[in-house]
Amino acid sequence: MYDFSIVTRWIDSLLRHTLNLGDFWSILIECVLVGICILTAYALIAIVLIFMERKVCAYFQCRLGPMRVGPWGIFQVFADVLKMLIKEIFAVDKADKMLYYIAPFLVIIASVGTFSFLPWNKGAAVLDFNVGVFLLTAISSIGILGVFLAGWGSNNKYSVVSAMRGAVQMISYEMSLCLCLISAVVLTGTMQIGGIVEAQHGAWLIFQTPVTWLAFLVFLVAGNAEANRGPFDLAEAESELTAGYHTEYSGMGFGFYYLAEYLNLFVISGIAATVFLGGWMPLHVAGLDGFNAVMDFIPGIIWFFVKTFAIVWILMWIRWTFPRLRIDQILKLEWKYLMPLMLVILTLTTVWVALV
Repeated sequence: MYDFSIVTRWIDSLLRHTLNLGDFWSILIECVLVGICILTAYALIAIVLIFMERKVCAYFQCRLGPMRVGPWGIFQVFADVLKMLIKEIFAVDKADKMLYYIAPFLVIIASVGTFSFLPWNKGAAVLDFNVGVFLLTAISSIGILGVFLAGWGSNNKYSVVSAMRGAVQMISYEMSLCLCLISAVVLTGTMQIGGIVEAQHGAWLIFQTPVTWLAFLVFLVAGNAEANRGPFDLAEAESELTAGYHTEYSGMGFGFYYLAEYLNLFVISGIAATVFLGGWMPLHVAGLDGFNAVMDFIPGIIWFFVKTFAIVWILMWIRWTFPRLRIDQILKLEWKYLMPLMLVILTLTTVWVALV
């Protein structure tokens, strides 16, 4: 019912035909508008996630969380953002200056790039290529370079150890993430993100085969590790590595890593909701036409946010429940259990598609 492409076509027609701006200026203005929307949504969601993380953490630790700035502490995040913006950005004397300054931008570029692939609603996907899954995994891999170069360029022994841990962990768990996405591609028959959502019109992917729910669970575990969040936050182990690979960063240099961490959590949850839970697609039950009609009245963007934030809450629950793992346990979990499990699931999924 709610197709956002109607709005985008109206804006395009307004610029091209009503205002007679021509192709170049119309495309330029549309790109600027899309960029502003992406960055605004990026910043607002980061603020919401930081506040949500603090309150969820406080709930699990039987306390209130930040309460001083504003009612229930809702303005505490804005105060922290202002403080970070006015902090001095200092340089490390013996650091590799080029790597040191490039690294935060690589992390934020990878985060914004993957964020742009999320389909918010029907007709509201910014990047929706026919090889969307491939591009999504390729752009997300840039973040690994940002983590590694930050530790190496800082010329700090704690940062270097952290960067090594982070790079090994992220590269390892990308294997399981990619196998989960490949299993979704096999089931839907397309690599386009919008096509994967459309293929779940009758039933969400998690309900389409007997083993897809296992792929969904593996994706959550591997995604949590890919985002460097507890219990997989060994790269930022404060008790032994100070602040990890971003120890030597201050001001917005540190702010970029802080933003990327929370938005990567949202991106992982959004991809999981899109690929396995239908994204903006409503819940439909075969044979219940009245129920399906009621579900169709709920806008797709609400479905997307409800599913995504439900997964975000689950991942926060996991972070504040389980203790941090050792590096050998993290790698053993991936290479001995998750990746072989996903290979079996992918094989079973392929057989299912071939036979059914």
